Amino acid sequence: MLKKGSKLHSILTGTCPRCQEESMYTDKNPYHLSHLYSMHENCSHCKLKYKIEPSFFYGAMYVSYGLTVLIGILVFLIANYFVVLNAGKALLLTSLGIVIFVPITARLARNIYINMFVAFDKNWKTLH
Repeated sequence: MLKKGSKLHSILTGTCPRCQEESMYTDKNPYHLSHLYSMHENCSHCKLKYKIEPSFFYGAMYVSYGLTVLIGILVFLIANYFVVLNAGKALLLTSLGIVIFVPITARLARNIYINMFVAFDKNWKTLH
């Protein structure tokens, strides 16, 4: 189990990076595509404003790009070297893998991005 207070805990669970008490998202399931980017305005516990500035999460697109490339490389290597598919089938499987993981990479990118700017604060209760 991931230890509360670590960046990895917040990134993988999608919880508030400051207090890690609740999910940042209104719907925890990223495959409910109509709510993929639906986030609470503030954390109900520590009052952290998630959109730190207008268009804050546009920077997460760069993180998402890196995650997508990583997933593509991993799926291709598995398909090409472990399952031993020819290059065409491996590329097709890679494309399918990237599409299947789009909601997860989108959420992970936002989680990683906000955790780059906000640190866990074990004393968050004294802030308000």
